[in-house]
Amino acid sequence: MKKILSTLTLSALLAGFMPGAQAQEAKAGDAQAGAKINAMCIGCHGIPGYRASFPEVHRVPMIAGQSEKYIAAALEEYKKGTRKHPTMRAITESLTEQNMADLAAFYAQQGKTTDAAVASAPPAPAEPVAALLQKGGCTACHGENFNTPIDANTPKLAGQHADYLFIALKEYQTKNNMRIGRENPVMVGMAAQFSHAELKQLAKYIGSLPGDVKTVPEARFR
Repeated sequence: MKKILSTLTLSALLAGFMPGAQAQEAKAGDAQAGAKINAMCIGCHGIPGYRASFPEVHRVPMIAGQSEKYIAAALEEYKKGTRKHPTMRAITESLTEQNMADLAAFYAQQGKTTDAAVASAPPAPAEPVAALLQKGGCTACHGENFNTPIDANTPKLAGQHADYLFIALKEYQTKNNMRIGRENPVMVGMAAQFSHAELKQLAKYIGSLPGDVKTVPEARFR
């Protein structure tokens, strides 16, 4: 299975399927411009611990501190429908490619900190979780500490809300649903190997790790 996954990964890279492959052609993002158009984002992503109720109750992802390329790529996928989420699809339909690049620059910049760097070696997982991580080959793309992915188009996962990670992983297993699901072929192949209980274990461990992603409270909500 790992050999199959490696083949999928290589094929995806060569074919341009990895997140951000299309977004790379966008103009450079302007963080200041992004700060002026993020009103549609802060109601969820600017409130620490904010919970959404679709497709089930979970905390919305922390996006401050993610890479600029990844955020732009994710927005583009919602707009194209390869990530299915009614709210995010409605929001991205109104965004131009430049708007998405500007928002990505804003949130990437917003997450920068002068705090000490995250430890390169995360706490060792319990043996069952270590076996799941090895089976999925997760560190090959997301880095040994899940905070230094091999490519800026790949998300940082360490410290992300575990309930959100679980929802996202399950969506890669969802097929033929008009409202939920994600179509990245590498992640679809990876997630298919696991039960929901195993995905929850992976999400819980990765979410417990120190990482860069965070929610920066919007000033007007403080």
